[in-house]
Amino acid sequence: MKLRIVPIVVSLAVSALLLFGGWYAYQQWAVESPFESIVKKYEGVQQVQFDINQTTVTAKLELTAGSNLGEIVRQMEKDGKKWIGNRELKLVVKDNAPETLNDVWEEALFPVAQAMENKQYTEITTTLDQLQEKNSSLKASADMDENNVYITLTDAQGSKFIILPRVPQKMGVI
Repeated sequence: MKLRIVPIVVSLAVSALLLFGGWYAYQQWAVESPFESIVKKYEGVQQVQFDINQTTVTAKLELTAGSNLGEIVRQMEKDGKKWIGNRELKLVVKDNAPETLNDVWEEALFPVAQAMENKQYTEITTTLDQLQEKNSSLKASADMDENNVYITLTDAQGSKFIILPRVPQKMGVI
């Protein structure tokens, strides 16, 4: 019995194309696309793109100035339970912050980092209130859930969104 190589290779290629193409189409149209269309309807969300794999759901967000990031995350977790499942939700917020807000954040960075390290989260709001007193055009807010602290700095030129994990990340060689 003589095996013909060309038909075997062609049938393997077609099978692989159908298998992986079908999986990609399922991911795109049955998982990512419905979740994206729901999240795009949230107040303050301009653009969203998801990357869903076995362990994580990564949401790349572009938000309008003054959006409530903490509320958006809570809505995503509630509405996206069937897509997120037991995966970790990771957020990447596009930074369109003007230089003035970056400077304000640099001023607040040390007191906020100290409050995070000491788990004294009320000190964050105190720091943000002090920033607002110094800068009359600044609106600063903080929100928190079991995983992150969400800080929003807004002025007339735009907003800066900061996500700080409540559990410090391990650094260095383990």
